[in-house]
Amino acid sequence: MQTNRRGFIKRSAALGMGLGAFPLVVNADAFSANDKVVVGVIGLAGMGWSNLQSILRVPGVECGALCDVDNNVLHNRAVETENLTGKKPALYGDFRKMLEQKDIDAVIVATPDHWHCLQMVYACQEGKDVYLEKPVANSIQECNILIDAVKHYNGVVQVGQWQRSDPHWMDSVKYLHEGHIGRIRLVKVWSYVGWKGAVPVVPDQPAPQGVDYDMWLGPAPERPFNPNRFHHNFRWYWDYAGGLMTDWGVHLLDYGLFGMESYVPDAVMSTGGKYAYPDDDMQTPDTQVATYDFGDFALIWDHTIGIYGANYGRGHGVAFIGDHGTLVVDRGGWEVIPEASGTGVKEGLERIPVQESTGQGLDLHMENFINCIKTREKPNCDIETGAHIARFAHLGNIAHRLGRKLYWDGENQRFADDPEADAFIDVEYRAPWELPSL
Repeated sequence: MQTNRRGFIKRSAALGMGLGAFPLVVNADAFSANDKVVVGVIGLAGMGWSNLQSILRVPGVECGALCDVDNNVLHNRAVETENLTGKKPALYGDFRKMLEQKDIDAVIVATPDHWHCLQMVYACQEGKDVYLEKPVANSIQECNILIDAVKHYNGVVQVGQWQRSDPHWMDSVKYLHEGHIGRIRLVKVWSYVGWKGAVPVVPDQPAPQGVDYDMWLGPAPERPFNPNRFHHNFRWYWDYAGGLMTDWGVHLLDYGLFGMESYVPDAVMSTGGKYAYPDDDMQTPDTQVATYDFGDFALIWDHTIGIYGANYGRGHGVAFIGDHGTLVVDRGGWEVIPEASGTGVKEGLERIPVQESTGQGLDLHMENFINCIKTREKPNCDIETGAHIARFAHLGNIAHRLGRKLYWDGENQRFADDPEADAFIDVEYRAPWELPSL
């Protein structure tokens, strides 16, 4: 456990109140606006590096340590970080050793999804605040553990759904909530990944030199090394992730639910499969449609691989279809398309042309995270928001894998009288790793 000033104050407050009993209130001078924040990063091959570059643009932030199980990636990023900052960070192959570094205030967790739960909880136990990449976990059980952990350890956790800090996304929801397009009965959410193709089958082989493959697997089932499952491609295999549904889906589904101010469906069904590349090595579907029933509206998730522009000319987005018009939003901007005919036409509702993005969503998200570290306020995408959306995406994948309609009991975090579906909720860790206990 770290022994710096912030760590001491957090532990003292927790002991005084009983762990997790109330939200933490920290003295105003515990972390002043001018104090530096030292960050460490776990996982550097993809978003970890993007996140580090972004957070270093926030004044007063320093990089204290880097961690990766691939020494090739680790040392390349170390050189790039030193070139960027003028300082050499400490380097680790084992994240647990990095978390023991006393001067680290916050940790970016950007490893494959199957690692997120353990690493976030361990970081909270060491008194660190956490920027956790999305989706927050690879199972519903882990999502629930993470919510309990943040309450228990009183940490600040920002989830990497950075659109929650992007002004044009927020503006679109504000317009929606003002009721201009009337009652919404259908929400469409989609991601069409035209740049990606098949993952050709290749044989298993020895792990590359410098890669601690056993640590990379961690709690996931033991399997021979295969380059298809490593680095970015991990997301197409159920052991580690949930395909496009949990990758792009959590970004976009988040705004679909945020716009509707509703997060718990009554039922879900899903269809799809490997229609584009039936013989390639991916396990997750390259084509999938999931329909969520909320009782008074439906939400449809739709994704494809190998196709781009099919919905409103946009490769990804969220469309709120109301009685009087449709609001469409993606990372480029948002617009409103009024109903042109029929009973839904509303006098005075005019088309709103695309309101363009600033393109600064990730940077603003990092600024919010650092501010919350200092103020102890709730960040723009806290763990409960991230867990809601990850669970929602997992429900769609479970319905797909079982091939039938499922009914969800949100209060008890179980399916309704469905042991077969419940079996997908929990996760079994490979020894010696164990689910975190609080």
